[in-house]
Parts: sequence; structure tokens; C-alpha cells
Amino acid sequence: MAYTPRLVRAPRLAGLPLRAFSSLVGTPGVGAVIRDQLLAQIGIPRLRAAPVAHAAPARPAWLDAGAPSPDEVPTAPAAPATAGYAHPSIADYAEAYRSGRADPVAVARAARAARTEHDGGNQPLRAFIAMESADLLAQAEASAARLRAGTPRSWLEGVPVAVKDELDQSPYGTTVGTRFLGKEPATADATVVARLRAAGALLVGKTNMHELGIGVTGINPHHGAARNPYDPGRATGGSSSGSAAAAAAGFCPVAIGADGGGSIRIPAALCGMVGLKPTFGRVSEHGASPLCWSVAHVGPIGAHAVDVAAIYGLIAGADAHDPGSLGHPGVRLPGARASDAPKLRVGVLDAWFEHADPAVVEACHVLLENLGVTLVRVDLPDPDLVRLAHLVLIVGEMAAAQLPHAAPTYGPDTAMNFALARGLTASDYTQALRVRAHLAEGWRTVFEQVDLVATPTTGCTAPPIQADALGGESDMELLDRIMRFAHAPNLFGFPAVSIPAGYDAADLPIGLQLIGRPWSEDVLLGVAIQAAPLVERRRPKILANLLG
Repeated sequence: MAYTPRLVRAPRLAGLPLRAFSSLVGTPGVGAVIRDQLLAQIGIPRLRAAPVAHAAPARPAWLDAGAPSPDEVPTAPAAPATAGYAHPSIADYAEAYRSGRADPVAVARAARAARTEHDGGNQPLRAFIAMESADLLAQAEASAARLRAGTPRSWLEGVPVAVKDELDQSPYGTTVGTRFLGKEPATADATVVARLRAAGALLVGKTNMHELGIGVTGINPHHGAARNPYDPGRATGGSSSGSAAAAAAGFCPVAIGADGGGSIRIPAALCGMVGLKPTFGRVSEHGASPLCWSVAHVGPIGAHAVDVAAIYGLIAGADAHDPGSLGHPGVRLPGARASDAPKLRVGVLDAWFEHADPAVVEACHVLLENLGVTLVRVDLPDPDLVRLAHLVLIVGEMAAAQLPHAAPTYGPDTAMNFALARGLTASDYTQALRVRAHLAEGWRTVFEQVDLVATPTTGCTAPPIQADALGGESDMELLDRIMRFAHAPNLFGFPAVSIPAGYDAADLPIGLQLIGRPWSEDVLLGVAIQAAPLVERRRPKILANLLG
């Protein structure tokens, strides 16, 4: 059907007005009336009235893949092909360690010093919630000893990797961006963290995030606003805000994020990084906080596509602790397929693609043209109905996940979002499931015509962090601009990648999103690798130099 650009009209709230309004929305009586009005502004009545089949399948049909095949084993990533500024890569760390120019202990100390430096001043970076010095140095010393002995655990030995504070990592508590969770250290690593540790990664710390992942700016009233290394007066995007900031600021070649509604791809785009949201279930969720189980994904964010591909290959694959990770085809990696972009047919819904700031649209069009792909005009299933179904599922599941916590102390924007979620009903959740099943068939038809679908990753570049927003902010218009293209991959479980596409007039990064068929990460990453030298990268204003 035709896409009609929709504008969200709602007042921005921050500071005392936000706190007062958040309290009011959460009250019985008048609060319920306000919730109903806000849900109507968002569009929930349209979702309720959508004509769909009477029942929805318990799981998407495309998950029935048959017997799994063997996984491809990731090899050491080559030096990335780039244009312009190049962040240090995994290959750079490996070379520095082999040559004796650096060692993991010096890198750990440099990371600790850089965090102290960049968290000072009136615009602190706040990429990290926690960085435990004793643990970091113990890891580094053990890694250095293995390198000296010629017994590295893998090609990742000693390479710094940061982890979003949504995944368990011993000896840290898992705060999920709150002030009331994570009081006790995790007793075991999440599966993704365990796989990184087993490969010898230097786990440098737990990264900042939008509280409970229920926002996309990265402004956290408890741990500080994560700031964009390309302009510390700007937001990173979220909710994997600190992971994108840590990678962009040079604390690590790759960081781990989580994505329930764009939370890997959005901050990757706004911070000039590559961000991969894999197919649903492709990467284990074991040890990740259960925030939004039917739309949640774990994946990597990094400066270089070759490094993101290597880390994806390391963390993906079946895990007996997560039933959703079982029964998938084998993990495929790009390899020689990185040169296949000109053979691909890429679908575009023009009116949707162009519903973004002009600089964003132009940069994304130019990159697609330079890749040499064949563009195909497609009729995608109603993006606005996709948005509404995804909204109900993610906030409904997040609200349910919070039921065990008695009287939690949320930031005011989080409290208001959960108050709105309580205005939804079991019927709304069921209707969202039915709409998901209905619209998935339309996407299946589109993927019979094309290999990938392209959109901008976000409708704008990184927004300013306003002074009154540091204690929390509600800006539904900005939320819509940032999230406009994020919903479908989460709702249907498709893999998607954000790749750097250029910069606007203020030198702020722009991202292009590519969405693929289930289990087509190798194709997405192959295009990302081919795109890397086509965009001249720029040096961020905040940069940690860990290699000396």
C-alpha cells in the first residue's frame, strides 16, 4: 500500500514538567484519561481496528528451517579497506602485540586513564557505567602471559571489547541502566560474554545504556548521558548508547549491544559505526536481561565491517541454554561473498525512504549508487502498522518484565513510558501478534522479488543534548524521527545492518540500513565490507589512544 508520511504532534517535556506529568499519568482516574489520549495520539486505535486473520501462529513460519548445517568458523579479520580516518582494528591490535609495540596490560591501563580523562569536564563521555580496574588488569596480565608463551586463545587475544550493561559479565552487577538493579555481581557470564572471554578478549567494562532500553537517545538520568564522540554536545542514540560511543571513541574495535527496537543500529548510525542486528535467535540471549523476549537481539557494533563480521561469527550459533537459538541453519560469514554487491537486487519504498532529513536521504542514495546494486521499487507492508504492532509488543513485554520489582525508582521518562504501557490491554497485545503474522506474509512476498531492502537507519542525525534533558526527557516527535526505520527487523526477526553512509553539514554521521532475509547476515556483512572504502570516514572529536 502507499506510504503516507505521518507527523507526531506531542509536546516535549523535561525537568520539573516531565516529573510532574509522569506522576500524573501514573495516577488512577485522571491519569487513565491522559493515557488514553496519548495512546490515541500514538495511533493505537488504528492498530485495534486493523483487519487481520482471527488467529496468529505461535511462531513465524520462517523459523522452521529444518535440520541445522555446520557453522563456518571465523578467522582472524584482515586489515580493513577504508578511506579517510581509520579507527584501530582487530588486526592493528594483533600486529601491535606481535611486534611488541604494545601489550594488553598497557592497553588496559590506557583504557582506564582514557575513561578518567573523557569522563571529566562539563561534557563527560559516559560511555561506561563501570570499569573494574582489578578485574581489567588481571585479565590483561593473563592475556599478556599467553601471548608471551605463544599460546593465545584465538586471534582475539588481548583485544579490548566492551559489553552493554544488559548482559551478565562477572564480576559486574547488571544494572540495565537503572539505579535499583545490579547491586550484586553476576555469578556467571552471559553466553555471548563467555564466548568472547574464551577467545581471549580483554573485556574492558560495562557500557552505558538508556534505562531498561526503553528509549533511543542514550540520555540516562542515573549514570549520565552518553555523549557522541563526533560531537559531545549531541546524543549517541540508544539504547546501546555506551557501546556505540566506546567503539567510536576508540576504547575497543567492537562492542556488544542489544536491539529490541533499533538499539544497535540507531547508535551505530549516529556515531558513525557499523551495527549488526542478527536474525532472531541467531545469537544467544542467555544471560541478557529479559526485557522484550519476542523482539530482542544481541549483536556487535564496531568501526569496521570486517571486525563486526568476525565478532558476529564468534558469538553466533546454537546455545543449549537458549532454546530460541536452536534449529537454525549454520552460521555463514561473508568471505569471498564480500564482492557480490553489484549482483544484488535492493528494494526501496520511495516515500518511506525519503521520509528523512534531506542530507540523510542524499547520502544513502549516493552510497547505494556507488555500490552498484540494482534498485527495485517495492510495495512494503504498511510501515505505520508495523510501528504500532512493534510498539505494543515491546512496551508490553518490558512492562511485564518489571512486574517482579516492587516500587522501582525509574527516571521520569521511563516511569511515564511504563504508565502508558499500563494503558494497553491483553487484547492489544494479541492484536499486535495477529498483525505481525499478517504483515510478515507481505515481507515474505517482497523477499521473493529482492535480496535486501534499504532505508536510512534514522530519519535524522544525532540530536543536541539539551541542558534540561539530563534528568530525563520525553520527546515523541524526536523518538519517531530516530526510530522511523527500525521497527520491521525487530517485529519480524529479520537481520539488519547499519553502515556508515557519510556526514551532514555539521560533520555528524549518517547511516544506511540494509534489511535481509532470515539468516542472510553473510550477505549484509559482505555489502558492508564492500561499502567501507566508498565512504571517506572522519576522525571523531573524542578519541582514546590505547595503542600509543
